[in-house]
Amino acid sequence: MNYIDLRSDTVTAPTEEMRIAMYKAEVGDDVYLDDPTMIELETYAADLVGKEAALFVPSGTFGNQLSLMTHCRRGDEVILGDDCHIVMHEVGASSVIAGVQLRTITGFKGEFSAEQVEAKIRDNDIHFPSTGLISVENALSNGRTISLRTMKEIHTLAKSRWIPVHLDGARLFNAASYLNVDPKEITQYCDSVMFCLSKGLCAPVGSMVAGSKSFIARARKGRKLMGGGLRQSGFLAAAGLVALKKMRGRLDIDHKNALLVAYELSKIEGIKVRLEDIHINMVYFDMKETGFSSDKLVKEFLSKGIKINGEDGGEIRFVTNYWVSEEDIHYVIKSLKEILEMNKV
Repeated sequence: MNYIDLRSDTVTAPTEEMRIAMYKAEVGDDVYLDDPTMIELETYAADLVGKEAALFVPSGTFGNQLSLMTHCRRGDEVILGDDCHIVMHEVGASSVIAGVQLRTITGFKGEFSAEQVEAKIRDNDIHFPSTGLISVENALSNGRTISLRTMKEIHTLAKSRWIPVHLDGARLFNAASYLNVDPKEITQYCDSVMFCLSKGLCAPVGSMVAGSKSFIARARKGRKLMGGGLRQSGFLAAAGLVALKKMRGRLDIDHKNALLVAYELSKIEGIKVRLEDIHINMVYFDMKETGFSSDKLVKEFLSKGIKINGEDGGEIRFVTNYWVSEEDIHYVIKSLKEILEMNKV
């Protein structure tokens, strides 16, 4: 059965063009720095985000943790949002891998100010850890983006205190699409950035870390230490090149489809949609007033060829992606109405 998969944009399988590119890829040994396809990807990726160099890593979590480890000394403190991916969804890796302490900020729907950051920067006191890094996420995993003004203000503060800024840009290109800017307009306000090739861009594996040449040189050694020194990785790089060259430009379609999902859901009695928070391809909604269990909905949907995750924090999330069409969305809404209607009988 071909499923309509709304669980995440990580479910995007490679396109036919990617599969052909992977099959034909010229490869070498990347640990020896002689894989030509990987060299092309890393060069292209660095230029795309306005950085001197870039490095391929197996995943977004790997890339974030590698960045923290490269920027910080063990025992340093990282300032970041209390609901960001590094805090919420990276299995406590910051303490295990990077050996850092996290100092969190509660922002407005994930966005915090330079003033809030400044209040968290440690003084030079023997009792305090050193502030080693400020980390910002854009787009946020709640489906919103952060304004360029906020990013600029945080970066300006960080520079004045000689603290680097890392950008968790897992969905950087979604943010750029929503803000209607070139990705460089966002990444100019960070010293390092991680962005995913496998979230919505259809590459099967991988993320990129970009920064200065010296930062990437240190990160490359850290990647080896973490077990990420890959060999004939050009097969994966070939898919990554297609992702960056061909798939970025169509993300606005996913955003448009997310709005369609949201507006159609909002018409259903008992469903409350966070319409104001739909910046990218994510729709969050609450269906408690329908009286229908979200766990039961997962099962009912699956029987109709639709995959979703259960509720988290009282809400359900639908994520549109390359393999979800407008026609699919209408089928999902129709199916949901049928399921709820049967529950009333």
